[in-house]
Amino acid sequence: MAEMTEKQWLSGVQSSIIKELTTHKAALPAGFNKERFALNTVTVISEMLKDKGKKATLSKLTFESMAVCLCKAAYLGLDYFNGECYAIPYNGELNFQTDYKGEIKMCKRFSHNQIKDIFAKVVREDDFFTEEVDAGVQNVIYRPQPFSNKPMIGAFAIVVFKDGSMMYDTMSAEEIENVRNTYSKAKDSKAWKSSTGEMYKKTVLRRLCKLIDLDFDNIEQQKAYIAGGDVEFENGQPVLLDGRTATAALPDNGAPVDVFAQMEQTKKEPVLVEQPQPQETKEPVQQTLPFEQQQEEQPEPMPDGAGFMMPDETLDDLPWK
Repeated sequence: MAEMTEKQWLSGVQSSIIKELTTHKAALPAGFNKERFALNTVTVISEMLKDKGKKATLSKLTFESMAVCLCKAAYLGLDYFNGECYAIPYNGELNFQTDYKGEIKMCKRFSHNQIKDIFAKVVREDDFFTEEVDAGVQNVIYRPQPFSNKPMIGAFAIVVFKDGSMMYDTMSAEEIENVRNTYSKAKDSKAWKSSTGEMYKKTVLRRLCKLIDLDFDNIEQQKAYIAGGDVEFENGQPVLLDGRTATAALPDNGAPVDVFAQMEQTKKEPVLVEQPQPQETKEPVQQTLPFEQQQEEQPEPMPDGAGFMMPDETLDDLPWK
């Protein structure tokens, strides 16, 4: 960058993006606007140059390597300008990473089974949260404390399909932090530090996506999807950067166990409820009790709105830069 002005450098980035997209035009979603994507991306890159550390990293990269990274968003139909994904300078490289909003958009676009709604929520201390299976029907009941800033104790994600079926996944704060500290590509990145709640939601949503049948149109989209995750999951377990899969161990015998597979089986298998056999009933014997024993303590009426409801829509994310 030292041999050219910042404007010339940004123009070179923009030209390289358009060239890369033209080369891989078959990987782009139908009706994708290459010029608008390149312009929006360069606008975001220009903002990154205001940070001296990021500028120092970006100035050492070639236009071609930057374009290869940046165009991964285009293959998935995501846009940096809308906060659906990010380009993160880290360890001397530019890394592509999807945002929580981008994960939702991808699921809706590529899910084989059409999605009606999909979202993730953070659960904090004193929030009411329970999951249940009643006669083979799974359900999640969640009622957060309003405007609570108490510590996060976990997160969950739910997808509801248009055919009426649903799937969900849950992760405790301990699980998420273990994934972050052990398997994250950038555990100390600004995303984890400034938008921890969004990363909690993205982590559990990314694991839920492994249960959703995502049907990508081409190999470039699939590769971009894998690259966009801060942590990749295989069979419900985080995958190490070298491709090895982590395993959990039972404390009693040390045998490896696929916890997520067990959870998936539990959620999918119907619960058989044994019907009680009818029994012969006898007429009750009428007894006259003292007045004091006839008095029954009446339950207090439930206040209005005391029932628990599942939220209808996702919360807007707080995008970081």
